[in-house]
Amino acid sequence: MKMDVPIAQKYMLTISEAAIYFRIGENKLAALAKEHPDADWVFYNGNRVQIKRQKFEKVLDDLTSI
Repeated sequence: MKMDVPIAQKYMLTISEAAIYFRIGENKLAALAKEHPDADWVFYNGNRVQIKRQKFEKVLDDLTSI
């Protein structure tokens, strides 16, 4: 049984999903995750990087550029 959850309702996003959701390039998101491996918005599932959506939203709220 496959259940598709809308991106806006997911707790964690893949780099590809986060790029769509946040309108930031995949390479930029991957670089940010690599630069901040211990950030509370980065999650590693094996070697796959995932972005905690709501925590990353809060990071972006405090920025004026990225």
